[in-house]
Amino acid sequence: MRVGIVCPYSFDRPGGVQLHVMDLAEALIGRGHEVSVLAPAAPATGVPSYVTTAGRSLPVRYNGSTARITFGMAAAMRVRKWLREGHFDIVHLHEPGTMSLSVIAMWARLGPTVATFHTSNDHSRIMRIAKPFIKPGYEELDARIAVSPSADRTVKEHLGVSATHIIPNGVDTAAYTEAKPVKEWRGTKNAPTIGILGRMDESRKGLEPLLAAIPIVRRRHPRARFLVAGRFSDRIAARAARAGAEVVGELDEGMKARFMASVDVYCAPNLGGESFGIVLVEAMAAGAAVVASDLVAFRDVATDSDGEACVAMHTVGDSVELAARVNALLADPEARRDLANRGQSRACTFDWRQVAPRIEATYRDAIRMDAEFHPQQAKDSTA
Repeated sequence: MRVGIVCPYSFDRPGGVQLHVMDLAEALIGRGHEVSVLAPAAPATGVPSYVTTAGRSLPVRYNGSTARITFGMAAAMRVRKWLREGHFDIVHLHEPGTMSLSVIAMWARLGPTVATFHTSNDHSRIMRIAKPFIKPGYEELDARIAVSPSADRTVKEHLGVSATHIIPNGVDTAAYTEAKPVKEWRGTKNAPTIGILGRMDESRKGLEPLLAAIPIVRRRHPRARFLVAGRFSDRIAARAARAGAEVVGELDEGMKARFMASVDVYCAPNLGGESFGIVLVEAMAAGAAVVASDLVAFRDVATDSDGEACVAMHTVGDSVELAARVNALLADPEARRDLANRGQSRACTFDWRQVAPRIEATYRDAIRMDAEFHPQQAKDSTA
């Protein structure tokens, strides 16, 4: 198939959706498809050869984070040109609830169109305001994918439409299962390591609960080391250092996998705004024992098909409970290994080799549905 993928967020500073789009594109290319991605990006931004850039973006606060999006007449002209010249068999929009390129492409659709919804947010003011403008477009989509049950609930509650498929984010699990630990980050029996990684400038990532748990953990494990990695300001780095953590800083994708493979316990004490527990999947794939907050999106990936827990969960925002989960795993190496082994097995079910065929099948269903409802358009496209 010739596949067009639209990403609403800028490639200037890639986040979860952008990385998902690139991974999906490469998985599809690896399976023999032709893929073109349209996304915002500043002129000097380095992007893969399959990406067409749609101009600069503007930062907008959304869902506890900052989204860099593109809208307006110039963006609309670029979208229409890309659609017209692409001659796509299927167009795959991501986050068409965000006022950016995906919304434009949804309204400018020329053929079979699928959308993936990533956001999980109980109180999306933007989505409620935009409902009259975007709901009719949602209803015209040939297939709607949600990355998790919680993402499906968000769309259903705010827009009154539901996903036709729930397909999780894919992960290149081999990059994590084969990652080699870094000696400096490896723990010892007396000095185990506990890690966290992410955009710590965003309070929803849960750095504060982790820092508050440090003294509680050290009462039982005085030499425990807490490693804080990711992208964050000097102010956050200083805050972490004062609390007794070691600041690792920003890591590329390869070192991120090695970081997760190195620590004895990986923590994801996120406070909200997560639609899918991809960070849990990555850490589990790397072989870490994972402690995470009991967000709905995290619970969706934290149990295997037999109902066995693959993650030690704590109440959102509860530092005492977080410390208790960490202490229990540090005190029982065998239980920690068992949890890590179950987690690694669970993570493999999210590998792109499992996920990409499900997305392909959705594309084929959408093409058939579009041909049934728009027979003349399908005939013209074939001609």
